[in-house]
Amino acid sequence: MFNKTTDQTAPPTGGPPARPSNTKSVFSSDLKITGEISSIGDIEMLGDIDGNVTARSLVVGAEGRMNGTITAETVDVRGKVDGQISANSFTLRAAAQVAADITYHTLIIESGGQIEGHFAKHKT
Repeated sequence: MFNKTTDQTAPPTGGPPARPSNTKSVFSSDLKITGEISSIGDIEMLGDIDGNVTARSLVVGAEGRMNGTITAETVDVRGKVDGQISANSFTLRAAAQVAADITYHTLIIESGGQIEGHFAKHKT
């Protein structure tokens, strides 16, 4: 009734499993991180980060706070960011407060978003 058909003593084939690039990491509002964060996927930050973030995309939630350098394909800020941002697509939401130098290709600023800093468009 319960037969095993695979050989459990055989070594696994190939290398380690490939890491999916469509992963999402969520950092909750009670979390404070100091240091470097790097991901090949997406990050949603609801807590505090003091350090640098590199990811495919980063969302800083309404209660999120980031102090450092952000490098990502897309950055969506709803909370507070101080530092530097480099993104292909940068979105500043209505409740956001940003004090940063921003390098972008596509820029969206909603009415009410607060920004202090410099904007520079990526050279194409």
